Amino acid sequence: MRDEGVVQGNEPFTNLLTQADTFYREAESGKKTWFNPADIELEKDEKGRVLSAKYSGDGQDVVVGGQEKMSKSKNNGIDPQAIIDQYGADTARVFMMFAAPPDQSLEWSDAGVEGANRFLKRVWRLAAGFLEKGNHATAIDASKLSTEAQDLRRKTHETIQKVGDDIERRHAFNTAIAALMELLNASNKFEAKDDNDVAVAREAITTLLTLLAPFAPHLSQTLLTEFDIDLTSVLFPTVDESALTRNTQTIVVQVNGKLRGKLEVSVDASKDELLALAKALPEVQQFLTGPTKKEIVVPNKLVNLVV
Repeated sequence: MRDEGVVQGNEPFTNLLTQADTFYREAESGKKTWFNPADIELEKDEKGRVLSAKYSGDGQDVVVGGQEKMSKSKNNGIDPQAIIDQYGADTARVFMMFAAPPDQSLEWSDAGVEGANRFLKRVWRLAAGFLEKGNHATAIDASKLSTEAQDLRRKTHETIQKVGDDIERRHAFNTAIAALMELLNASNKFEAKDDNDVAVAREAITTLLTLLAPFAPHLSQTLLTEFDIDLTSVLFPTVDESALTRNTQTIVVQVNGKLRGKLEVSVDASKDELLALAKALPEVQQFLTGPTKKEIVVPNKLVNLVV
């Protein structure tokens, strides 16, 4: 991420039980000569499928042997330093932690590394774009939040809750990073219309950066400094239970057990209201071709009409 101005790190990585692609040529005697993935030039189609593999030393074809546990015998070890040199330590770390839980084998993937780098670039652009607007409102008046702002605040504090549990109890770093990606998407979709919205957006972005720090400390510290936040003195964010309260709920509408529509309704909507709204959906009405034999309402979840 050098083009984004991100601090680069070079601290060593611990050895992980990883798998990587193998490439070889087989002599008439049956002996195989293995080639390191770093020395292979791949041609892929638009879906990423390998069309051909050639050894860069002579330009001749090699056989793609599939994924194997990294070993000297297969010559398929990947040096993280090459990834660090190209993308930075944060990208290498995020990829390794996102690719697999710590107790499972990690399948090395160049596309996965590039995906981790794109994620960090999107985080950088989100934070930098917010800072460029120059509005530094920080006070949130929870009583005057728009529906969109309430949704983003809820997502922010749900993410704090999930990432905290994933790291401390479950040790599931991959799902913690996935939750951060969801918060990034929600933040990108949010459009602030007043100071209260700006404060909500700021909370979401600074929370995202703080939660991301264990995985990408260089990027997080660099950006948090721009928000006048010292990462070295910041505690893990605290969940605001009031922000988790929902005013609406999503109800799935089924006809004969098949999904036909969805409703966004008040959390205190009655059974009769849910049934009336479900039957009024245009996408549902076309399947109500006969008399209704049964009406099933599962609170906070679904309406199933059996015809």
